[in-house]
Amino acid sequence: MNWAGQFRARCLVMPGLGMMLFLASAAVAQASTDPFAERRMALIVGISDYANAPDLDNTNRDGRLISDTLYALNFEVSEHFDIGLDEFRALLERFAFEAETADVALVYFAGHGIEVGGRNFLVPADADAGSRQRVADTSVSLDDILQAVDKARQLRIVILDSCRNDPFADGGLKETLTVASAAARSSLAPPSPDRGTLVAYAAEAGKVALDGAGDNSPFALALAETLRMQDLEIGLAFRQVRDSVLKATSNAQEPHTYGSLSGKPYFLAGKSQEVNGLEANERRNAWGRLEVDQEEQLQVAARDGDSRALKGLAYMRLNPNEKRYDPARAAAFLEKAVEAGDPEAMFELARMYERGIGVEQDVEKALDLFRKSAADGFADAINDLGFLHYQGGLGIIRDPKKAIELFGEAADQRHPEAMFNYAALIDDGVVADKTADDAAEYLYRALRSGNEEVLGQLSDNPNMFKAATRRSLQRKLSERAFYSGSIDGQFGPQTQRGLRRAYGLSE
Repeated sequence: MNWAGQFRARCLVMPGLGMMLFLASAAVAQASTDPFAERRMALIVGISDYANAPDLDNTNRDGRLISDTLYALNFEVSEHFDIGLDEFRALLERFAFEAETADVALVYFAGHGIEVGGRNFLVPADADAGSRQRVADTSVSLDDILQAVDKARQLRIVILDSCRNDPFADGGLKETLTVASAAARSSLAPPSPDRGTLVAYAAEAGKVALDGAGDNSPFALALAETLRMQDLEIGLAFRQVRDSVLKATSNAQEPHTYGSLSGKPYFLAGKSQEVNGLEANERRNAWGRLEVDQEEQLQVAARDGDSRALKGLAYMRLNPNEKRYDPARAAAFLEKAVEAGDPEAMFELARMYERGIGVEQDVEKALDLFRKSAADGFADAINDLGFLHYQGGLGIIRDPKKAIELFGEAADQRHPEAMFNYAALIDDGVVADKTADDAAEYLYRALRSGNEEVLGQLSDNPNMFKAATRRSLQRKLSERAFYSGSIDGQFGPQTQRGLRRAYGLSE
């Protein structure tokens, strides 16, 4: 088989370098602009009645308040109160699987939380209070929560209103959920082009989150009010939550957020929701739709060194159709974000240096930034470097072996096109120590990631893959109850339905 010919015919879009190895049909490539076409899922857990710890007054009411708020924002909400460890873990396992086809996955927990050995734990109703270690052993870790939202397609949010008085402390009433900024980043999965993760704490590390004198905590009240605000960008929403709680508590409590959101704007309410379904470049351009007061808030955040705000301000100035188009200033904003270590900013600035947009063209600097972004785990950069090594370019000598290695890295970062392309390479037999089952696994993951081009290719051109790979994919669909037909490699109506179900479409 002519590997190069097959490879070029079966690859999807190559982002960032202005080439397209697979031309999608208009119907497949067009993104939905229906603001409610996206799927939002939320898991709400409140623990008020503890078997071996002091009860909490407002946690369940807070959970119901947030549940009602999210339901009004078109979330599929699963709410649970005063549950034990086994039920909590089972809920997370089910939620993690369902959230793979969600655009947004959110977990909210209100209850006791503790830190043991540098790890954070959320305490269920039946936790063993024999010692702090026993409490940790019979609780759910923050890592478990992060894994439950990890594969959502666009946005992942974990909200912990669990920084209340620690009943397990050796002395005094002390909040023990602690996360330094760098530690938070190290515990999160590397961000991909289409997914971001935000972890919001009700109070700063080491501080107590107030339960409130009324029916709800100050944090829950501020969160419920702010999330409903029309046309408020999600990153700015959590900054407003912080300001509202500070005001309500006379500066006694300051919520904090950790982790990273992608550089694409996102809106939970209002007409601006339509941008959530736009193609990636149009999404970035949508920063220009922010109201003046929100742009001013971005400016404030940027002055504080917030890299996402810096990127938003840069993208506002990279749209040639906008009056504020100013690529030189955009490059300056991205430079500051690069200095802060943001890999997405490195990637975007690399593209500008590659093309000489807003900066003097400098191919060597572009390549250096691409490599730094890839080293920090940014999947778009890894995938682009793969194409550069496969084809040659930017001074890189053609090296198919290195290209395959990079495609594999991008695929393992769950980059949808890379997963599809890597599966094609495995299917062609050019990836050492990989089998048809491995190819099928990458195809399944690409399908679950929500990439319409992947669904289109598997539906319309399944025979581009060998029978062994097709059978393995059918087997994986069957194992996950998406398909109940024969494992024969024939993608008839039953397999087609299984593909759509795995993708997240109803029958």
